[in-house]
Amino acid sequence: MLPGAFLQAIPVLEHIEKHQHKAYFVGGCVRDYLLKRPIGDIDIATSASPSFIQKIFPKVIPVGIEHGTVIVRHNHESFEVTTFRIDGDYTDKRHPDSVVFIDNIDKDLERRDFTINALAMDLNGNMIDLFDGIHDIENRVIRTVGNGYERFTEDPLRIIRAIRFSSQLGFTIDPKTLQEMKEVSSEIKTLAIERIANEFSKLFAGNDVNQALTYVRNLQIERYLPVFCDSPQILFSLPVSITPLQSFAEVIALFHLVNPKIEVIRWVKEWKCSNKTKQEALRLVEAYSYFETHGLDRWLIYQLTPSLYKGFIRISENLTQTTVSLHKLEAIEQQLSIRLKEELTIDGYDLMAIFPERKRGRWIQELLNCIEYKVVSGELNNNKKEIKEWIKWNPPETD
Repeated sequence: MLPGAFLQAIPVLEHIEKHQHKAYFVGGCVRDYLLKRPIGDIDIATSASPSFIQKIFPKVIPVGIEHGTVIVRHNHESFEVTTFRIDGDYTDKRHPDSVVFIDNIDKDLERRDFTINALAMDLNGNMIDLFDGIHDIENRVIRTVGNGYERFTEDPLRIIRAIRFSSQLGFTIDPKTLQEMKEVSSEIKTLAIERIANEFSKLFAGNDVNQALTYVRNLQIERYLPVFCDSPQILFSLPVSITPLQSFAEVIALFHLVNPKIEVIRWVKEWKCSNKTKQEALRLVEAYSYFETHGLDRWLIYQLTPSLYKGFIRISENLTQTTVSLHKLEAIEQQLSIRLKEELTIDGYDLMAIFPERKRGRWIQELLNCIEYKVVSGELNNNKKEIKEWIKWNPPETD
């Protein structure tokens, strides 16, 4: 019997087959099932056309219908369903210029990137393995389906995907496939940087990230990547063995801390990152820089959001080779009397009332910053009367 991850999707396959069409689980979910890894998205391949799928299911989202892909909603779950197809040329190095829908899965599996992903399984758990993918899984090898030069030329992102799989799965790359990756590697510079960033984020999150980085260095992929192409030595400046990083913000923070001359803003701009990634990277850098001088204290924890605690720990482990305890960070957080500046019991209007003869100016913000620090660090209680008393004995300097 198939594991729970497939149970929600089995009715989708059954419904397609009830209408005299073939349907199989395909790709990564089959690979991960064989590896006994957690199964993520369930992808389905079928002989039914996208228009037919739309007819037989009440809730269908035509996300990539021109390439044969739709999303079927069933029991509040989403399943990607793609019609068996043969791809035309890849002029844009990403999508086929044309597709031809077919009713046999053999040619559909033939167009896939790696043998470990070119597997299909029916709802009873029977496998279709035309390219020895199961053998490669057993031997922990990444190998292209058919001609590797053609696979990588169709979409050069597959070069980075191969390395990413080596990081996630701990597999080695077949020597012939590795040579074909090298021959096509210059095509990486034609890719949209957002696609590369997505793969790199997963690459750095893999348990075997150090093996993957060895492949990156040996293939000299840094020559075709923003920032790295101007400063290739950065990749060789990382610690000999790094702890996996779980977000691209952590990746940027680590590279900046290894080489502070390259600003976070440049990484963000050239890799076209979101504002959220930028803010997280900046916070991690600021927190670690403070940590280097002051160690763990309330002010450091106050500057971090709880969602960044684990990222800060991973950055610290990579740069100091010591482990910072999450429990300790959370224990310090419990000591904080405020979590936001807005929680101070005194504000700018109060300060102007205390010093009515003074004009508005930078002194207000500077004094509030000082009070904020003292309240967070425990030198002052967040009590308006006590803070006012402290201000009387520590008046702001005159401009």
